[in-house]
Amino acid sequence: MTARTATTLDTSEAFALSLDRADPLASARSLFHIPPAVAAHDPAAAAHASADAPRAVYLTGNSLGLQPKSVRAALEQELADWASMGVEGHLHAKHPWLPYHEELREGAAHIAGASPREVVVMNSLTVNLHILLTAFYRPQGKRVQIMIEDSCFPSDSHAVISQTRLHGLDPSTALIRLKPRAGEHTLRTSDILETIHTNRDTLALVMLGGVNYLSGQWFDMPRINAAAQNAGAIAGWDLAHAAGNVPLKLHEWGADFACWCSYKYLNSGPGAIAGAFVHERHLARSDLLHFAGWWGNDPKTRFRMGPEFVPVHSADRFQLSNPPIFSMTPVRESLAIFQRFTLPALREKSLKLTAYLRSLIEANNTAKGREAVQIITPVDDESHGCQLSLIVKPKNSVGDEASEPAVRAAHQSLAKQGMIVDFRSPNVIRAAPVPLYNTFHDAWRFAQALSAAVG
Repeated sequence: MTARTATTLDTSEAFALSLDRADPLASARSLFHIPPAVAAHDPAAAAHASADAPRAVYLTGNSLGLQPKSVRAALEQELADWASMGVEGHLHAKHPWLPYHEELREGAAHIAGASPREVVVMNSLTVNLHILLTAFYRPQGKRVQIMIEDSCFPSDSHAVISQTRLHGLDPSTALIRLKPRAGEHTLRTSDILETIHTNRDTLALVMLGGVNYLSGQWFDMPRINAAAQNAGAIAGWDLAHAAGNVPLKLHEWGADFACWCSYKYLNSGPGAIAGAFVHERHLARSDLLHFAGWWGNDPKTRFRMGPEFVPVHSADRFQLSNPPIFSMTPVRESLAIFQRFTLPALREKSLKLTAYLRSLIEANNTAKGREAVQIITPVDDESHGCQLSLIVKPKNSVGDEASEPAVRAAHQSLAKQGMIVDFRSPNVIRAAPVPLYNTFHDAWRFAQALSAAVG
């Protein structure tokens, strides 16, 4: 079953189970804690569920990934080293704390499609956005505008609006917000490229999400990146929904900078420490103005403790403070899993799994004789990751078939059936079958539950 021929007329449970038996990545699921089904509708009771209680269908890895089982022991190791060594753990812990962030470099480079010196794990996503926007958004003359998606995640809007204000600009004129055409839910690449060309004399920065959080659309990053730079603008990316989800080649594509979080597809825990990429052509620039902190200093001069800032010629130059060990430990464990199973293999399963779920939903629509669930995520393999965004139209809706109260009721019905998915007002349910821990049987169970929920 190839990525684009994953649809099937066999909608039986037995077929779903046969796909799982043939899955070469099936063992990855055992590396994660899968919540019990009761967590979907009674989270307080989940902590008391027995080990053999039925498991939930967890399709919200696009919001918070599941916990790798190895994280607890890894954190306990750091606690033990702190207890037994104190400050000496900086040099003598099992994983010495002084160079701790360097252990994450290869794994982060694997995720980003970059060289190790171009990536650094630090801070949180929006903090990293502000740090890199401070360095790369340098409005001059009439070249002052930032282009973003109109439906970008709110933090991106907050960040760029505040950055324009810091430069004394009016956000209402300094921002270009990309909107889909009337009646459409996703952006056309041709429209994005045309807007870049039309505003080529005023654009300072194009900053899009690699994968849109609401629609699940994966943008044509290489073409958009090239168009932005050909227009004389900086190309930056928020990869919160792309990192660990779709294959990235940031170095090859020539992106100027990118940021991502680690708590979604990278399974590193709530509020996990984030990552950043800066292309190597910027790393030795002496004219690059940015916030400075002692951990961005070249290690050769860092401990001279003088006031001079000598930036190291790597993405580390954007670090401000020494690494938070307890926050980095889950990231280290997660990145090791990605290196073990590799992104190409995960992408192959992701395409099969997502196409299979799509085919089941479409088959249910056909059986009902109506479009009870509209999938707004693009079908083309190069335009989506794990997530399917679903406009749900319950049969018992009054007036507008996609009214918010009716969809909330459908979402509650899914929860009672042990489905953990999320709801976005007014009528979108997002379901993300993650290849590391979701199964084809998960997809089958969700499709059955969704069919029941929409009546």
